Amino acid sequence: MQQLIAQVRTNMPFDSYEANLCTGQCNGCAKKLLDYLDAELEDWEYRLKDGDSPDFGEINRIAKTSHKIYRVLQKYELIDEN
Repeated sequence: MQQLIAQVRTNMPFDSYEANLCTGQCNGCAKKLLDYLDAELEDWEYRLKDGDSPDFGEINRIAKTSHKIYRVLQKYELIDEN
């Protein structure tokens, strides 16, 4: 789970300014999706520090959610694909 969290934090534009995230399309708001994903990752970071161990289903859920959000950000051209 720690590797997954690190990979997501590396590949998602969490540090982008809100103005850069707004595409004018409110269907799948990039800012809200990133806020949601950040909250999920923070929750797991705290849980891991407290000694909680995720099961495969929890890891899979975070991976799927991250992938879906990544695809939305690609669609809005907010992911640098270099």
